[in-house]
Amino acid sequence: MRNSIFSKGRQISGGLCDACKQQHRQRRSLSIASSSRAATAAAARHTSPSLSAPSSASKVNNTPYRSARPFSTSRILRTESTANAQAEETATSTSAATAPTPQTHYDFFPDSLPQGPPPKGPFSIDVRTLRREFLQLQSRAHPDLHPPHLKSRAEATSARINEAFRTLANPLLRAQYLLSLQYGLDVAADETAKVDDPELLMEVLEAREQIEDAEDESELEPLRAANAAREEESIAELERAFAHADLEAAVRECVKLRYWVNIRESIDNWERGKPVVLEH
Repeated sequence: MRNSIFSKGRQISGGLCDACKQQHRQRRSLSIASSSRAATAAAARHTSPSLSAPSSASKVNNTPYRSARPFSTSRILRTESTANAQAEETATSTSAATAPTPQTHYDFFPDSLPQGPPPKGPFSIDVRTLRREFLQLQSRAHPDLHPPHLKSRAEATSARINEAFRTLANPLLRAQYLLSLQYGLDVAADETAKVDDPELLMEVLEAREQIEDAEDESELEPLRAANAAREEESIAELERAFAHADLEAAVRECVKLRYWVNIRESIDNWERGKPVVLEH
Protein backbone atom coordinates (compact mmCIF):
# COMPACT_ATOMS: atom_id res chain seq x y z
CA MET A 1 0.00 0.00 0.00
CA ARG A 2 2.90 2.33 0.86
CA ASN A 3 4.50 1.56 -2.59
CA SER A 4 1.30 2.57 -4.30
CA ILE A 5 1.29 5.82 -2.40
CA PHE A 6 4.91 6.49 -3.35
CA SER A 7 4.22 5.58 -7.03
CA LYS A 8 1.32 7.91 -7.10
CA GLY A 9 3.48 10.57 -5.54
CA ARG A 10 6.12 10.14 -8.18
CA GLN A 11 3.48 10.41 -10.88
CA ILE A 12 2.16 13.60 -9.40
CA SER A 13 5.63 15.08 -8.91
CA GLY A 14 6.53 14.36 -12.54
CA GLY A 15 4.16 17.04 -13.72
CA LEU A 16 5.14 19.72 -11.21
CA CYS A 17 7.71 22.47 -11.15
CA ASP A 18 10.81 22.29 -8.99
CA ALA A 19 9.26 24.38 -6.18
CA CYS A 20 6.14 22.25 -6.10
CA LYS A 21 8.24 19.12 -6.14
CA GLN A 22 10.18 20.36 -3.14
CA GLN A 23 6.98 21.17 -1.23
CA HIS A 24 5.52 17.79 -2.13
CA ARG A 25 8.63 15.98 -0.83
CA GLN A 26 8.42 17.87 2.50
CA ARG A 27 4.77 16.94 2.98
CA ARG A 28 5.52 13.30 2.22
CA SER A 29 8.39 13.27 4.77
CA LEU A 30 6.11 14.75 7.45
CA SER A 31 3.43 12.15 6.71
CA ILE A 32 5.91 9.27 6.96
CA ALA A 33 7.34 10.64 10.26
CA SER A 34 3.87 11.02 11.77
CA SER A 35 2.93 7.46 10.80
CA SER A 36 6.16 6.17 12.33
CA ARG A 37 5.54 7.97 15.64
CA ALA A 38 1.97 6.62 15.83
CA ALA A 39 3.18 3.06 15.23
CA THR A 40 5.87 3.43 17.92
CA ALA A 41 3.35 4.73 20.48
CA ALA A 42 0.94 1.87 19.75
CA ALA A 43 3.72 -0.68 20.20
CA ALA A 44 4.71 0.93 23.49
CA ARG A 45 1.14 0.68 24.81
CA HIS A 46 1.07 -3.05 24.10
CA THR A 47 4.48 -3.85 25.61
CA SER A 48 4.74 -1.45 28.63
CA PRO A 49 2.72 -1.85 31.92
CA SER A 50 0.18 0.83 32.63
CA LEU A 51 -0.67 2.30 36.00
CA SER A 52 -4.36 2.21 35.17
CA ALA A 53 -4.42 -1.41 33.96
CA PRO A 54 -4.40 -4.54 36.07
CA SER A 55 -1.24 -6.61 36.29
CA SER A 56 -0.91 -10.03 34.70
CA ALA A 57 -1.02 -11.61 38.17
CA SER A 58 -4.34 -9.94 38.82
CA LYS A 59 -5.73 -11.31 35.55
CA VAL A 60 -4.52 -14.82 36.32
CA ASN A 61 -5.98 -14.81 39.83
CA ASN A 62 -9.20 -13.10 38.68
CA THR A 63 -8.56 -10.53 41.39
CA PRO A 64 -9.99 -7.07 40.71
CA TYR A 65 -7.23 -4.54 40.33
CA ARG A 66 -7.11 -1.75 42.86
CA SER A 67 -4.78 1.14 42.81
CA ALA A 68 -2.73 1.76 45.93
CA ARG A 69 -4.79 3.45 48.64
CA PRO A 70 -3.54 6.64 50.17
CA PHE A 71 -2.19 6.53 53.74
CA SER A 72 -5.21 6.23 56.10
CA THR A 73 -4.83 7.73 59.58
CA SER A 74 -8.39 6.81 60.56
CA ARG A 75 -7.75 3.10 59.95
CA ILE A 76 -4.69 3.18 62.20
CA LEU A 77 -6.61 5.01 64.92
CA ARG A 78 -9.41 2.45 64.77
CA THR A 79 -6.91 -0.40 65.05
CA GLU A 80 -5.18 1.23 68.02
CA SER A 81 -8.55 1.87 69.69
CA THR A 82 -9.56 -1.79 69.34
CA ALA A 83 -6.24 -2.97 70.70
CA ASN A 84 -6.49 -0.60 73.65
CA ALA A 85 -10.03 -1.78 74.43
CA GLN A 86 -8.94 -5.42 74.37
CA ALA A 87 -5.97 -4.66 76.61
CA GLU A 88 -8.18 -2.77 79.04
CA GLU A 89 -10.69 -5.65 79.16
CA THR A 90 -7.91 -8.15 79.87
CA ALA A 91 -6.47 -5.91 82.58
CA THR A 92 -9.90 -5.51 84.17
CA SER A 93 -10.58 -9.24 84.26
CA THR A 94 -7.10 -9.90 85.61
CA SER A 95 -7.39 -7.30 88.35
CA ALA A 96 -10.88 -8.53 89.28
CA ALA A 97 -9.72 -12.12 89.55
CA THR A 98 -6.57 -11.25 91.49
CA ALA A 99 -8.19 -8.72 93.83
CA PRO A 100 -8.06 -9.46 97.57
CA THR A 101 -10.67 -12.03 98.58
CA PRO A 102 -13.38 -10.65 100.90
CA GLN A 103 -13.17 -12.08 104.41
CA THR A 104 -16.90 -12.08 105.25
CA HIS A 105 -20.15 -12.28 103.33
CA TYR A 106 -20.71 -8.60 104.04
CA ASP A 107 -17.43 -7.65 102.34
CA PHE A 108 -18.81 -8.74 98.98
CA PHE A 109 -21.50 -6.04 99.03
CA PRO A 110 -19.92 -2.68 99.95
CA ASP A 111 -22.60 -0.69 98.13
CA SER A 112 -25.59 -2.45 99.70
CA LEU A 113 -23.99 -2.96 103.12
CA PRO A 114 -21.47 -0.13 103.53
CA GLN A 115 -21.52 -0.35 107.35
CA GLY A 116 -20.89 -4.08 107.41
CA PRO A 117 -22.45 -6.48 109.92
CA PRO A 118 -24.04 -5.53 113.24
CA PRO A 119 -23.53 -3.81 115.59
CA LYS A 120 -22.19 -1.11 113.22
CA GLY A 121 -24.59 -2.05 110.46
CA PRO A 122 -28.25 -3.07 110.73
CA PHE A 123 -29.43 -6.65 110.88
CA SER A 124 -32.23 -6.01 108.38
CA ILE A 125 -31.24 -5.84 104.72
CA ASP A 126 -32.92 -4.43 101.62
CA VAL A 127 -32.93 -7.63 99.58
CA ARG A 128 -33.78 -5.88 96.29
CA THR A 129 -30.73 -3.62 96.60
CA LEU A 130 -28.62 -6.59 97.64
CA ARG A 131 -29.78 -8.59 94.63
CA ARG A 132 -28.95 -5.74 92.25
CA GLU A 133 -25.37 -5.61 93.50
CA PHE A 134 -25.20 -9.41 93.47
CA LEU A 135 -26.06 -9.50 89.76
CA GLN A 136 -23.43 -6.86 89.02
CA LEU A 137 -20.80 -8.88 90.88
CA GLN A 138 -21.70 -12.06 89.06
CA SER A 139 -21.54 -10.32 85.69
CA ARG A 140 -17.91 -9.41 86.42
CA ALA A 141 -16.90 -12.63 88.15
CA HIS A 142 -18.30 -15.05 85.56
CA PRO A 143 -15.50 -17.52 84.65
CA ASP A 144 -16.09 -17.11 80.89
CA LEU A 145 -15.00 -13.47 81.16
CA HIS A 146 -11.51 -14.34 82.42
CA PRO A 147 -8.42 -15.75 80.70
CA PRO A 148 -7.79 -19.50 81.06
CA HIS A 149 -5.18 -19.22 83.81
CA LEU A 150 -7.64 -17.28 86.01
CA LYS A 151 -10.80 -19.33 85.40
CA SER A 152 -10.44 -21.55 88.48
CA ARG A 153 -10.04 -18.54 90.74
CA ALA A 154 -13.02 -16.84 89.09
CA GLU A 155 -15.15 -19.96 89.62
CA ALA A 156 -14.27 -20.00 93.32
CA THR A 157 -15.09 -16.31 93.64
CA SER A 158 -18.41 -16.77 91.84
CA ALA A 159 -19.34 -19.62 94.21
CA ARG A 160 -18.53 -17.48 97.24
CA ILE A 161 -20.65 -14.63 95.91
CA ASN A 162 -23.58 -17.02 95.46
CA GLU A 163 -23.20 -18.34 99.00
CA ALA A 164 -22.90 -14.84 100.45
CA PHE A 165 -26.06 -13.65 98.72
CA ARG A 166 -28.07 -16.76 99.63
CA THR A 167 -27.09 -16.38 103.29
CA LEU A 168 -27.61 -12.65 103.68
CA ALA A 169 -30.90 -12.58 101.78
CA ASN A 170 -32.45 -15.04 104.25
CA PRO A 171 -33.08 -13.65 107.79
CA LEU A 172 -32.68 -17.05 109.47
CA LEU A 173 -29.47 -17.94 107.63
CA ARG A 174 -28.20 -14.41 108.25
CA ALA A 175 -28.79 -14.71 112.00
CA GLN A 176 -27.11 -18.12 112.12
CA TYR A 177 -24.16 -16.76 110.13
CA LEU A 178 -23.71 -13.78 112.46
CA LEU A 179 -23.78 -16.00 115.55
CA SER A 180 -21.09 -18.17 113.98
CA LEU A 181 -19.03 -15.20 112.73
CA GLN A 182 -19.13 -13.10 115.89
CA TYR A 183 -19.52 -15.69 118.66
CA GLY A 184 -18.39 -18.99 117.15
CA LEU A 185 -21.81 -20.61 117.74
CA ASP A 186 -23.21 -23.08 115.21
CA VAL A 187 -26.88 -22.77 116.14
CA ALA A 188 -28.03 -24.72 113.08
CA ALA A 189 -26.11 -27.87 114.08
CA ASP A 190 -26.13 -27.49 117.87
CA GLU A 191 -28.77 -29.78 119.35
CA THR A 192 -28.50 -27.97 122.69
CA ALA A 193 -29.55 -24.68 121.11
CA LYS A 194 -33.16 -24.96 122.21
CA VAL A 195 -35.52 -22.61 123.96
CA ASP A 196 -36.82 -23.69 127.35
CA ASP A 197 -40.16 -22.01 126.80
CA PRO A 198 -43.29 -24.16 127.35
CA GLU A 199 -45.53 -21.53 125.76
CA LEU A 200 -43.43 -21.56 122.58
CA LEU A 201 -43.52 -25.34 122.41
CA MET A 202 -47.31 -25.33 122.78
CA GLU A 203 -47.64 -22.88 119.87
CA VAL A 204 -45.46 -25.10 117.71
CA LEU A 205 -47.39 -28.28 118.56
CA GLU A 206 -50.74 -26.63 117.89
CA ALA A 207 -49.52 -25.38 114.53
CA ARG A 208 -48.39 -28.86 113.58
CA GLU A 209 -51.78 -30.34 114.50
CA GLN A 210 -53.63 -27.74 112.42
CA ILE A 211 -51.50 -28.52 109.40
CA GLU A 212 -51.95 -32.27 109.71
CA ASP A 213 -55.72 -32.08 110.37
CA ALA A 214 -56.50 -29.67 107.52
CA GLU A 215 -58.79 -31.06 104.82
CA ASP A 216 -58.14 -28.21 102.42
CA GLU A 217 -55.24 -25.82 101.98
CA SER A 218 -57.56 -22.83 102.40
CA GLU A 219 -58.08 -23.86 106.03
CA LEU A 220 -54.43 -22.99 106.68
CA GLU A 221 -54.65 -19.34 105.62
CA PRO A 222 -55.31 -18.02 109.17
CA LEU A 223 -52.35 -20.03 110.44
CA ARG A 224 -50.20 -18.71 107.60
CA ALA A 225 -51.01 -15.09 108.51
CA ALA A 226 -50.40 -15.67 112.24
CA ASN A 227 -47.10 -17.39 111.53
CA ALA A 228 -45.95 -14.56 109.25
CA ALA A 229 -46.55 -12.13 112.12
CA ARG A 230 -44.43 -14.32 114.41
CA GLU A 231 -41.60 -14.28 111.85
CA GLU A 232 -41.66 -10.49 111.66
CA GLU A 233 -41.61 -10.25 115.44
CA SER A 234 -38.57 -12.52 115.73
CA ILE A 235 -36.72 -10.57 113.02
CA ALA A 236 -37.38 -7.32 114.91
CA GLU A 237 -36.04 -8.92 118.11
CA LEU A 238 -32.93 -10.10 116.26
CA GLU A 239 -32.39 -6.53 115.04
CA ARG A 240 -32.38 -5.31 118.64
CA ALA A 241 -30.29 -8.22 119.98
CA PHE A 242 -27.47 -7.84 117.44
CA ALA A 243 -27.47 -4.05 117.75
CA HIS A 244 -26.84 -4.38 121.50
CA ALA A 245 -24.60 -7.45 121.27
CA ASP A 246 -27.14 -9.39 123.36
CA LEU A 247 -25.99 -12.94 122.70
CA GLU A 248 -28.66 -14.67 124.79
CA ALA A 249 -31.52 -12.84 123.08
CA ALA A 250 -29.96 -13.42 119.65
CA VAL A 251 -29.74 -17.17 120.23
CA ARG A 252 -33.30 -17.34 121.60
CA GLU A 253 -34.85 -15.46 118.69
CA CYS A 254 -32.78 -17.37 116.16
CA VAL A 255 -34.17 -20.66 117.48
CA LYS A 256 -37.71 -19.28 117.52
CA LEU A 257 -37.36 -18.00 113.98
CA ARG A 258 -36.28 -21.46 112.90
CA TYR A 259 -39.56 -22.86 114.24
CA TRP A 260 -41.62 -20.23 112.41
CA VAL A 261 -39.76 -20.87 109.16
CA ASN A 262 -40.40 -24.60 109.47
CA ILE A 263 -44.12 -23.98 110.00
CA ARG A 264 -44.25 -21.72 106.93
CA GLU A 265 -42.51 -24.33 104.79
CA SER A 266 -44.89 -27.04 106.07
CA ILE A 267 -47.87 -24.90 105.05
CA ASP A 268 -46.34 -24.24 101.62
CA ASN A 269 -45.74 -27.97 101.09
CA TRP A 270 -49.06 -29.13 102.56
CA GLU A 271 -50.65 -32.34 101.32
CA ARG A 272 -53.75 -33.94 102.77
CA GLY A 273 -52.83 -36.58 105.36
CA LYS A 274 -49.11 -35.85 105.10
CA PRO A 275 -47.38 -35.93 108.52
CA VAL A 276 -45.62 -32.75 109.61
CA VAL A 277 -42.10 -32.82 110.99
CA LEU A 278 -41.03 -29.54 112.57
CA GLU A 279 -37.29 -29.27 113.07
CA HIS A 280 -36.10 -27.20 115.98
